[in-house]
Amino acid sequence: MELTPEAVREIAALARLDLDEAEIELFAEQLSACLDHFRRLQEVDSDHVEPTASVLPLRNVLRADQVGAALTPNEVIANAPDAEDFQFRVSAVLED
Repeated sequence: MELTPEAVREIAALARLDLDEAEIELFAEQLSACLDHFRRLQEVDSDHVEPTASVLPLRNVLRADQVGAALTPNEVIANAPDAEDFQFRVSAVLED
């Protein structure tokens, strides 16, 4: 599958990426190659392969819970770049 530069521009806009024309051409070529590999993988006969989420055995590596002293509100916000009334202040991420 060949991605057009227009398709790459749409993908970049959705991902909020600001690409120049050279990057658009490069990514169109690279993403097209990736899609070709996926197309080739779809041709592989995998009917005899059981579906799985992982080829390795799953196990969680967890430590035992340890009760410790709680931090004070001042300690919690001590390294915050911006805080007010013991709350972290962050920039708005909503669009206009």
